[in-house]
Amino acid sequence: QVQLVESGGGLVQPGGSLRLSCLASGFSFSSYRMSWYRQALGGVREVLGTINKNGVVENYADSVKGRFTISRDNAKNTVYLQMNSLKPEDTAVYFCKATNLPGSWGQGTQVTVSS
Repeated sequence: QVQLVESGGGLVQPGGSLRLSCLASGFSFSSYRMSWYRQALGGVREVLGTINKNGVVENYADSVKGRFTISRDNAKNTVYLQMNSLKPEDTAVYFCKATNLPGSWGQGTQVTVSS
């Protein structure tokens, strides 16, 4: 019954911005750390950052630090990924995941950065 639904992806030009959302259900969202991941075609799944239950981001990957921001709204059971200054190498499927909660992967949302 755990469900994560990512949304907000699309096609953007280099330098553009997108805001991704991840709507969670089926578990006590406010009690869990949440992470954002991405996986490029032919690549591995890369962790981008983790936000704790109080809204403090514990870390960002070097590849996105300074450009991406993770936030959450516990009242809405939603975690966000604000992406600015997008680059072609950001092209990937983006996923969210609750830490220490198996089987909670959603379908992801595709982000394509291209001119």
